[in-house]
Amino acid sequence: MGEHMRNRYFNTELNRRELLKRSGLGLGALGLAGLLNDDGLGLKAEDDSVTGRSPHFPGKAKRVIHFFLNGGPSHVDTFDPKPALTKYDGKLLERTLTTERKTGAAFGSPFKFKKYGESGIEVSEIFSKTAQHIDDIAVIRSMYAQVPNHEPSLMLMNCGDSVQARPSMGAWVLYGLGSENQNLPGFIAMCPNGLPIKDNENWQASFLPGAYQGTYVDSQHTEISKLIENIDHPHISRKDQRRQLDLLNHWNERHLATRNDDRLNARIHSYELAFRMQQDAAEAFDVADEPKHIQEAYGSGVHGRQTLIARRLLERGVRYVQLWHGAGQPWDNHDKIADNHRKLAGEIDGPIAALLADLKQRGMLEETLVVFGGEFGRTPTVELTGDGKSKLGRDHNHYGFSVWLAGGGIKGGTVYGATDEFGFAAAENPVSAHDLHATMLHTLGFDHEKLTYRYAGRDFRLTDVHGRVIQEILA
Repeated sequence: MGEHMRNRYFNTELNRRELLKRSGLGLGALGLAGLLNDDGLGLKAEDDSVTGRSPHFPGKAKRVIHFFLNGGPSHVDTFDPKPALTKYDGKLLERTLTTERKTGAAFGSPFKFKKYGESGIEVSEIFSKTAQHIDDIAVIRSMYAQVPNHEPSLMLMNCGDSVQARPSMGAWVLYGLGSENQNLPGFIAMCPNGLPIKDNENWQASFLPGAYQGTYVDSQHTEISKLIENIDHPHISRKDQRRQLDLLNHWNERHLATRNDDRLNARIHSYELAFRMQQDAAEAFDVADEPKHIQEAYGSGVHGRQTLIARRLLERGVRYVQLWHGAGQPWDNHDKIADNHRKLAGEIDGPIAALLADLKQRGMLEETLVVFGGEFGRTPTVELTGDGKSKLGRDHNHYGFSVWLAGGGIKGGTVYGATDEFGFAAAENPVSAHDLHATMLHTLGFDHEKLTYRYAGRDFRLTDVHGRVIQEILA
């Protein structure tokens, strides 16, 4: 057989991995796929299509907006009042827990708490505007994490694992539900000034196909061309871009036909999405056409603007929007917590309240899950300097902290769980990150044990082998 005929019948670029994949995933894989479909476990991502899909059962929520407070906000200064701390302020406590840094006496909150709404739930004065909506909010006061370090705890709260890189919550939601708008990313993470590159894993797709990756937007910018990089081509028309993209896709698809490469599939999808975004994204991110009273309600600051943009994205079918707060100045207040927490809360309290009111007025809150929290809490005891002086701040505390949820599928005006009398650790109905994720997925219509993706010979899921739905906070 001639050399040209040999190359025609044998792919000389076929490596060992490709050979094993093609020979091992043939008729057996087809049979397995059929059995999975028969069992109702057929949620798959064979390609990078993110078209809308049906959940396991009718969920009350159809979309998620997640406020993530980077650095670890203090639960005892926000949504978990502790009168005992005020009573014993400045006194050494018999019971303490091991922390990363040296801490001293009890440190009473510098903020006043007040009861709000018909439910009478107490909230700190620094979130007084959000507290006006407490009857729509379920506060979980008994969260706990695994370690008191930022990076692993960030991964745990966002990806369900503190050690290994895993798909983020947003990627799982997009994988399960798909997108309602093929001209916009289904999962968007907005973070003014960005996070360190190593923290981008918090909106990653990991082993899920690349189409489920979160799209990062640096929301500090106001100009569309800076807000969304490369939204317009500086030299050629849309028509010529379409011709170039069609040719490139033709070559890529020919290449893909012989390789079944998920990475190439993701790249083809990203090119198409980028082209379609040129019109829809520019319109969605431009808040200038919003009524003046709406703009004023959200505020003119970067966090007010990104929260208003988030509402516009949700309206247009984006499934998961994550709004990061505290990238430049994190909630990691080891000192001067009174000044720092008041300033940070002041940046987002108004926008969050405006969003809740806006969603409710538009009839969207019933189908939108709103989530608020950070990676852990802070110590009830004051942090000390090396020579034993008070820093008027708090160290990391993963033993107990608070998050809250509102909207689709959530029973408002509810408090679930509790920390001990001083706020050291979850003491009543402890809630893990897996429990939180299982509950979030449940509101969207998913059995967290069945939303799986096969990778490396194992069916992975967001909740790993854990997780319990918190029925007590569900409507």
